Amino acid sequence: MPLVTTTEMFKKAYNGGYAIGAFNVNNMEIVQGIVEAAWELHSPVILQASAGARKYAQPAYLKHLVEAAVEATNNEIPIAMHLDHGADFEICKSCVDNGFTSVMIDGSSRPFEENIAVSKQVAEYAHEHGVVVEAELGTLSGVEDDVNVAAENAQYTDPDKVVEFVEKTGVDSLAIAIGTSHGAYKFKPGTVPHIRLDILDEIVKKLPGFPIVLHGSSSVPKKYVDIINANGGALRDAVGIPEDQLREAAKRAVCKINIDSDLRLGLTAGIREHLQAHPDHFDPRQYITDGRAYVKEIVHDKIINVLGSENKA
Repeated sequence: MPLVTTTEMFKKAYNGGYAIGAFNVNNMEIVQGIVEAAWELHSPVILQASAGARKYAQPAYLKHLVEAAVEATNNEIPIAMHLDHGADFEICKSCVDNGFTSVMIDGSSRPFEENIAVSKQVAEYAHEHGVVVEAELGTLSGVEDDVNVAAENAQYTDPDKVVEFVEKTGVDSLAIAIGTSHGAYKFKPGTVPHIRLDILDEIVKKLPGFPIVLHGSSSVPKKYVDIINANGGALRDAVGIPEDQLREAAKRAVCKINIDSDLRLGLTAGIREHLQAHPDHFDPRQYITDGRAYVKEIVHDKIINVLGSENKA
């Protein structure tokens, strides 16, 4: 199958009580690690590009890397290409025009009516071209590429506004803020993050059957932080979202869970570990291979223990 939209993915996920992993991609090895894990587990997958990824890898390279993933898996698993955190209509339009099958318009930092207006504008254009649209209501704290929101400025999604927002914009899925946070350093060491499942349940009651999205959902496995620190790194303690809370959200109405920081940590851990053991190596194919292996290991774990999407392709 060619690249697909998320429409059928989300319909099956909602009815089946699982979520699709939306993994941020930045280079070939990350794409390979994600897709190899998904293919082996026969799981659908979303490959998404942020503003930073598009700047670093360049749009043409990203597009063809994702298309290569479809070819490499013999079209055996559904793969969608998604724009993560599109800042305005022009960026979303550019991605629609360049082959993305799904785009996110992030107007969450704007006043409610402005968020509706820009989300509606994107949805109308995207739908004319067969592309689906995600929007965001509520504001997550944390840092990810061009997204930088202080904790005091974060705001939970108001369940009383979701119906009006969805009806007026015509978007296909909604990213909500219920306690997740962007980046690896989400919460203070020693704290136990808590997803507001009660808010999720209120939103589900008001939007039955509608796909919900969680951003900032990396769990930051301690294993990879420890590997980095044991091999010359100096990362402070990173606290992520407990995997059992994410799995519970997926069983309810969350059809898409975004994961980025875990992959970066895994790739870095593999590279640092390799170079510490083999300081004479200078061939990137040697040390990035080990980083790619950890990316694959992380995605494998997420699909089974968080998303529940294995054998759902």
